[in-house]
Amino acid sequence: MSNNDNSKTRLRIENQKLLLILLLSGLITACASSPLLVEPPPLEDEFTSQRIDELLANANNSLGQDAAEMRITAIELLLEQGLLDRAALESQARSLNEVLAPELRSRFAMVQARVANSQDDPQSALQYLTETTPSNSGDMNTQLRKLLGDTYLLLDRPADAFRSYIASPEIESSEIKSTEKFASEESIQDFHDLAWSALTIIDDAELSSLANSASNYETRGWIELAKAVAGQELSIKGQLDSVQQWRRVWSSHDAARILPRPLVQLQRNWEQRPRQVALLLPLQEQAGRAIQEGFLSAYYQSIEANRGAPIIKFYDSSGVTNIYPIYDEALDDGADLVIGPLDKELVNQLHRLPNLAVPTLALNYTDDGSFAGSDNFFQFGLAPENEIEQAAQLATSAGFKNAAIITPSGSNYLRLNSLFENAWTAAGGNVVSRSTFDSESDYAEIIKQSMAIDASEARAEKIEALLPRNRIEFIPRRRQDIDFIYLIANPRQGRQIQPTLAFYFAESLPIIAYPSIYDGSDNADINRDLNGIIFLDAPWLLQQSNPFKEFVSNSFRKTAGPLERLRAMGIDSFRLHDRLSQFATSEINFLGGATGLLTMNADREIQRQLLAARFIDGAPQLLPPLNQLRR
Repeated sequence: MSNNDNSKTRLRIENQKLLLILLLSGLITACASSPLLVEPPPLEDEFTSQRIDELLANANNSLGQDAAEMRITAIELLLEQGLLDRAALESQARSLNEVLAPELRSRFAMVQARVANSQDDPQSALQYLTETTPSNSGDMNTQLRKLLGDTYLLLDRPADAFRSYIASPEIESSEIKSTEKFASEESIQDFHDLAWSALTIIDDAELSSLANSASNYETRGWIELAKAVAGQELSIKGQLDSVQQWRRVWSSHDAARILPRPLVQLQRNWEQRPRQVALLLPLQEQAGRAIQEGFLSAYYQSIEANRGAPIIKFYDSSGVTNIYPIYDEALDDGADLVIGPLDKELVNQLHRLPNLAVPTLALNYTDDGSFAGSDNFFQFGLAPENEIEQAAQLATSAGFKNAAIITPSGSNYLRLNSLFENAWTAAGGNVVSRSTFDSESDYAEIIKQSMAIDASEARAEKIEALLPRNRIEFIPRRRQDIDFIYLIANPRQGRQIQPTLAFYFAESLPIIAYPSIYDGSDNADINRDLNGIIFLDAPWLLQQSNPFKEFVSNSFRKTAGPLERLRAMGIDSFRLHDRLSQFATSEINFLGGATGLLTMNADREIQRQLLAARFIDGAPQLLPPLNQLRR
């Protein structure tokens, strides 16, 4: 922290002390006599505001470089205060268009870039920053490096951000480098944290490209560190071992001396990991047993790999209507982490508790929004809302606007229908057709109605009534205002609907289906009638080559798609058991899971990013970029 920052901090503390003393004096006096009105002294913000006004007034009454420096200083203070509109206005002052000295030019470029970023225009910010030259000031060059990296992140260019944070060649010279040798360890730590943060969001393909182009020891070392940690993503113990091994190999690397904070925290996370985990599951129901099977599979995998594992105790919640007794029993038995329950109403009951003694990962999402809940309350599940929102995002990324929805007629399916319609319209789309079917439906009639083939046939009948029949040649046409179909159906229904759509001239329409369209079957002959259908699902069901999945399948009974997804949920429950605190403190932002890429939102809900696939030759094939949906 600079001397200036220390002075500001001391001033703020002294002001707060004085204000508290005066207020207390007023209260004491009020008890003895008439109330005393105390005028609090001006706080730091008021001093800063006065200084800004003085700088701008002096700038208006000055000329040349002095005027420019005062105005730039004022704009920097405005940005620090969050007065973005005023900062933007002052940055357009005519006096700043004059030829500026190199150091002022660099400062002004950074001011312009910060204003542009605040206006959601990082491209302009990048232009300002790349057109300026480095300053002879090491501190200013440090600010430039950080601002350039931050701007690259706003442009979704994490590899370039990483290069900037580790002092990329674009803004570095030997003279500047020598001035930075004596940068404080705190500053180095901050840049290492930023570099690591950027590295962790680079996708595998770009990371490989970055590795291939790495031309120096520092860059290669960072990339090897990222690979080593990512390779042990499912185990804190494995990550700790891989970091130690990396430090032995790359002992001269800057990061070997000052590790990024998230990696330093790994040791604390390991020491504070849960030692006894209680699972509250309906073990007399298929869903509960499937989750148990997945959890135990991941548990034994961890033991076999020598990654460590907690003591596990199961508590049967089948038929339970009050979760508190069984929850208290788990705590009395020594649990320092609870996973469950699964039933939504039981989850709501736990959510209503203002405090929970231990971290608790509920296996469903509460719909009880009237209670804030405990900081120890986490939620994870296979929420249809999450799956449907991603389907809407997938369609939006393809540029679709108009949707036709085809769903079963049951109440649960109509709820899914409503969820998709709400998500789609919220994304700016239109629903132009809605059709429902039941087990007795004639799919041909449903499709004709959805595609308006029946209207086309009705028009033909009217024309035939007016004209001699031997002069009419009729070819029905489907409606042309549909960009794609959103389909909710099981595989059996889908195998009848897809060919019927093709028969009624809709073979060119993309179909995005709910995950229920796939039951995990690898029978290509049966599934050929699903060819062309796109859907989103958990990696556990879509990854064809997975030795761990083969092990689980051979260890337990064969199950259909819904239960396989619950097994995957059990696997991820184990993988999350020692990662919750890391998510809560943003030490990690995502975790590769069997149910999807796992993230956590501000409400401590675990969200899943699914994979997209299309049926080709009777088997689901992963889609590369999600916007390649058109046939």
